[in-house]
Amino acid sequence: MALHYNLSKVYEISDNDTEFAQQVITLFVEEVPLEMKSIKEGIAEKDYSKTYASSHKIKPTLDLLGMDLAYEENLQIMEWTKSQGKKKEIKEIFKSLKEHVDNALKEVKKDYNL
Repeated sequence: MALHYNLSKVYEISDNDTEFAQQVITLFVEEVPLEMKSIKEGIAEKDYSKTYASSHKIKPTLDLLGMDLAYEENLQIMEWTKSQGKKKEIKEIFKSLKEHVDNALKEVKKDYNL
């Protein structure tokens, strides 16, 4: 039983298409870690457009995987880029987002033998 992600939304929008679910999982495992690295770099460099682009790219995947807390934290990061806020305030949010994503990645890889 998955604790850090939930595929019910994926199955709901795809009429229980397991192939589609597998594509979403593969996208999550392959793309999200790269974008997380880019978000981290963007925050460190105060590169708001880089941070926003990567946050925006992972947004639908977090939503599809039912990662509600991670999704909300990602939205906060996107909001930070728009307001061009202070770097210190966003680091804790990113740290929490990364923890949620890392936990889900470990679980997905174990569940799907990736």
